[in-house]
Amino acid sequence: MAFGANSILDVGRWALFASQVQLSVTGQNISNVNTEGYSRRSAVLEEGINIDYKPGQMGTGVQVKEITRHFDELVERLYYDQASLSEKWGELYEQLQSVESLFNESSGIGISDSMSSYFSSWNDLSQRADHYGTRQDVVNKGSTLASTLVQADTSLANMQERIDAMIQDEVNTANTIMQQIAEVNRKINIQDDPGTNNANSLYDERARLVRELGTIVDINYIDNGKGNVTITTKAGQNLVDGEDYFSFEFGAPWKEKELHHTSPFEGQVYYEGESNFEYTLEFVESSAGSGIAGLVGSGANAAQFKVSLDGGKTWLTNDDGTVRLYNARPNERKVEVEGVNIWFGSDSSPLGSSSGNLLAGDRFIIRPSRTLYWVENTSSKQNVTPQADFTGAENEERVTGGKLGALFALRDQYIGKYRKKLDTLAEGLIWEVNRVHSQGAGLQKFNSVEGTYSVDAIDRALASDSTGLVYGDKLASGSSYLYIYNKNTGALVSNAALDFDPATPGTQTFNPDVHTLADVRDAYNDTFGSFLTASIVDNRLRLSAKDGYEMSFGADTSGLNAALGFNCFYQGQDAGSIEVNDMIATDLDYLAAGHVNGAGETNAGDNYVALAMFALREAEVSLSTPMEGTTNQTLLEYYNGLVGNVGADTNNVKFNKQFTSALAQDLDDRQQQVSGVNLDEEMSNLIKYQHSYTAAAKLITTADQMLQTVLSLKP
Repeated sequence: MAFGANSILDVGRWALFASQVQLSVTGQNISNVNTEGYSRRSAVLEEGINIDYKPGQMGTGVQVKEITRHFDELVERLYYDQASLSEKWGELYEQLQSVESLFNESSGIGISDSMSSYFSSWNDLSQRADHYGTRQDVVNKGSTLASTLVQADTSLANMQERIDAMIQDEVNTANTIMQQIAEVNRKINIQDDPGTNNANSLYDERARLVRELGTIVDINYIDNGKGNVTITTKAGQNLVDGEDYFSFEFGAPWKEKELHHTSPFEGQVYYEGESNFEYTLEFVESSAGSGIAGLVGSGANAAQFKVSLDGGKTWLTNDDGTVRLYNARPNERKVEVEGVNIWFGSDSSPLGSSSGNLLAGDRFIIRPSRTLYWVENTSSKQNVTPQADFTGAENEERVTGGKLGALFALRDQYIGKYRKKLDTLAEGLIWEVNRVHSQGAGLQKFNSVEGTYSVDAIDRALASDSTGLVYGDKLASGSSYLYIYNKNTGALVSNAALDFDPATPGTQTFNPDVHTLADVRDAYNDTFGSFLTASIVDNRLRLSAKDGYEMSFGADTSGLNAALGFNCFYQGQDAGSIEVNDMIATDLDYLAAGHVNGAGETNAGDNYVALAMFALREAEVSLSTPMEGTTNQTLLEYYNGLVGNVGADTNNVKFNKQFTSALAQDLDDRQQQVSGVNLDEEMSNLIKYQHSYTAAAKLITTADQMLQTVLSLKP
């Protein structure tokens, strides 16, 4: 091959093409300087082939080898982790600020102020016990306190509903992204030819989608080359595998049984009610060394199980600290556990019968709220709902990060905890107030009164976990007094404690582990049958004085009147249902400021109960939650503790948000240093490549002049 003007022309032509590509790539970088997810690119040049020639090898110019994308995969994977955490804490902080506002007491119109005003109104009543204006003030303040609690609970419940909607949106978005990543993988496999036809735009698009997916859920990213990437949750559930994709589902409450492989039990657990906890039921041995828990049954020898609300880390306990055991009951004897009724039926029907012994260690898991599932295929899905124990440690076999981790934590672990504590406060308030009030006397005696609390069955011991009596666990062995008066003269005609065994001489006291609602009815009829009629209507006890008589309630060491709802100030059972007793709200005469004294008299100016109620403000009461166990403190202290919890949680979340955001931002900055477009650099390159282009054109011009010179030679 001879070298001359033609070869120089070719060299110039290739140089011209190379400069054009460089200018084009630089222009692409400049034009996408603000494009999200765009990675800076460069045209890689290589020398053209060399040809052996004398006096030595001669080059043929330059050619563009490939257009590369500047991207640091290692930094990007580190970024996914921190971005997921940053998004989680950021979302939590944003939402918790709304919760904190709900418990803001600085305006003086919160629950704490309402509670203080309520107890102070009893102090005012103690000074004018028969003054109707003061009595009305007590009812108004009591109603305000109740409505404040209801409003707080309603607001929290509404937040949880909104969170459910937000979770659904995030699940839909995540599913769409997973599908898009799989589609991009398919295109990469078709279009990408490494070193020759790099599919840089598709890689950028995939990286952008992966980043977006990482803000929704915590991910692992495994690059097997080209479109063969595998993306999983941190727990290992596949989200994208090459061109295949999976999905999440935000669906109905969930239950699962985990039986020992030798367990002969055939049946299923069922439940009714709602809760933010996930219930783990684990059966225990009926006798040491047997390994057998027993059968589902209605008797005393039914199999027993313990319950954990934090994935088996801690178990519900009795007041004495021992693990609380529940009986495995069929449908007709549902067992109440932290607001959820649980029973066992056949595999196909909640009304059916199970069979076979349960073994120690057999487990059933219940999640009574909407659940996040990872869907592997149409017949297989797995519960991946974020879960944390009461110490805050997360279940690493579930989703933990991203917006989904934040929203579930907010719904279940934060707002769920606040609602539980608010319920505990309301339950404590209702019980303690009613315990005092139910032993008092108003300005008017009762002709008829019906309990505000019902039972599921009238023939079960009132303290049984399957009776359904809201405050059944508060009952104690003791006596309950009733006073009967002549309605016309006001004279005391009878008074006594209820006798639960009239056949035995001497008053037989109430035993909550033995006596049923039917027994209480019979005790009233046996003790005061000449003056009243006790009956059960809609599973509630009703007392009706006979003509010419009326009645007042007296000392009650058993708590029976408060538990059944006789002569109570409040009705309801939690923060969502508390309200002033209808009988008092409509007739102030039934507001008990005084009591029946030792002479069996009720006096209009008596302030015995009013003073006791005011003293309740400073009294330590027993309050219990699954998260914190049983504590003894005043109701105001307990609520202030709840407010403190919200503030501390918000501050902790704020710190984590700032910390993880800083780490994520640092990693993003490092990535931008590699892949980001620097306009100064691009402008410099533009000038350089422009001169290269000009020089290449000059080379072509020179070759042309050489050819013209040759052509102008005359033979």
